[in-house]
Amino acid sequence: MKRVLPALVLICATALTATACSDPTAGNGGADSAPQSKVDPTAKLDGVKLTMWTAQNTVNAPKQVIDAFEKATGAEVDTQAIPDLYEQNVPTKLASGDKPDLMFWQPSISTLPFIQPQQNLLTLDDEPWVNKLGDTEKSLGVIDGKRYAAIVTVPAMLGVYYNKDVFKKAGITEDQFPKSYDELLALGHKIKDKTDAAAFYESGSDKWPLQWQMQVQLTDLDKQWWADLNKNKEKWTDPVVVNAITKYKEKLLDAGLAQKNYKTGTFTGSADALWNGDVGMVLNVTSFQTQIQAKHSTEEINKKLGWFPISNSDDTGMYSPDQTNGVVAFKTGDEKRENAARQFLAFWLDTDYASYIKAMKIPSVQPGVPSPDGLPDTSKAQMNALPTANGVFQAKAIVAPDTHLYLADMLYGKKTPKQVAQAIQDQFAQVAKAQGAPGF
Repeated sequence: MKRVLPALVLICATALTATACSDPTAGNGGADSAPQSKVDPTAKLDGVKLTMWTAQNTVNAPKQVIDAFEKATGAEVDTQAIPDLYEQNVPTKLASGDKPDLMFWQPSISTLPFIQPQQNLLTLDDEPWVNKLGDTEKSLGVIDGKRYAAIVTVPAMLGVYYNKDVFKKAGITEDQFPKSYDELLALGHKIKDKTDAAAFYESGSDKWPLQWQMQVQLTDLDKQWWADLNKNKEKWTDPVVVNAITKYKEKLLDAGLAQKNYKTGTFTGSADALWNGDVGMVLNVTSFQTQIQAKHSTEEINKKLGWFPISNSDDTGMYSPDQTNGVVAFKTGDEKRENAARQFLAFWLDTDYASYIKAMKIPSVQPGVPSPDGLPDTSKAQMNALPTANGVFQAKAIVAPDTHLYLADMLYGKKTPKQVAQAIQDQFAQVAKAQGAPGF
């Protein structure tokens, strides 16, 4: 699943702004204007019907909690799949005046603004489940100090999936796992030199995974750098960014550490190649593991694959918010439905949460609710790395430019690393200006 928004959706956001400002229900009082009393998650809601938007590939994700909520309350929740590209079509539908009661949406500072939360969404600061979230999850879903998204799943973790048999053939043991990006590349050379496998799998056809090799090299940039970037005081053309792109090209791709068909590689192909031992490592997010789990049992995964975290100068992990992490509730002007939407979120994150994560076989966002038994060791390793993880740039920058598209141009010989950085900066500044961000 693609983790950044296409440029077109960023333009749609400006149209949505105008619509929200003229919407008679935007910014109204109703259920959002006063402090909320404690919600009874199982209060009867006979005759109440809610709609929930999801992406086509996540339409079944809320099924367990919806079924349980309907049984407990008598309400009806109608799930509506929005055609792909989800992140592009949702703002377009909202701009036309159509809106649901609830919706999956990426709870990051680079993505939440595209649905104009201040005008369109209920604030959720006083909900009973907020203080149950883990520290990383508490940082998500918040814009300008206000919470607009419930966090129902842990953010994706970015790290290195590796084939245990390939590592064994290369003589790599756990005490040799890398503690920097340079050490990761050195590990790649060991795999290349001592086995028949390629070191890394790169997905030049699907493009979106290309961003990760660049992302892990930007973790030494501090909070002030990102704050200055968001105010147009720093640029994506900073030598640190250009050097990261250059290193990816010269030290990984040009050095022969990727599989031979890296220009045409696919996301699904990466899972097959790692499982079969054709490559030693895949740097990707949790959706990669979801793909593996769809085909193989926990026992098979534990025997075949491992996972470790990595950043530029240490072995800290990275987290990446995605569309299934957050659920937002809309201002509809119907106080009964707005209260029912709040009740649904309280039911999801309180009454039903343990059952939900067990059914989904996913980690818990609440330290007080244990993750279900039977998770693969790779998932457990990611859970252990999450509390100290760095955020990817989608969680730090006010706009998430299409870095993967420009990196693909570099793979195909259409752009140099400097030109990639300039293209990223140009798009970032253009969209930030369109949004009315200060300094642009």
